[in-house]
Amino acid sequence: MNRKGEKIGWIGGWLGGFIWLILLSAVWIVQGKISNGMMGIILFIFAVSLIFMLAPWKHPNTKYWKLMLPIYSLFFISVALAIYLYDELKNVGLTWMSLLWIIPCLIPLVTIGNRKWNIDG
Repeated sequence: MNRKGEKIGWIGGWLGGFIWLILLSAVWIVQGKISNGMMGIILFIFAVSLIFMLAPWKHPNTKYWKLMLPIYSLFFISVALAIYLYDELKNVGLTWMSLLWIIPCLIPLVTIGNRKWNIDG
């Protein structure tokens, strides 16, 4: 059974969720904030590694939520780091209530969290 679309969805979806980090890192480097940029690049590389290492077709009998949890954790660490490196939300024109926009990102945990790649298992 060819599940190419699902593989593209996993990789593309997660990469899309982290693309802001590499772009922000490039901005920091251009601004001369080399250490901030390098931290962002390292986190992005780690995220890409996790995306491929925890791909469901490599762990066909593991529930998706177990595979997504480490990637989600790194995502939230990345958001927290970006907020910290910008010296809090006020400097980017946001409030703590703005973080509520992250909640919809968690929908896949509920909708597909109990599924496995192995349909038969």
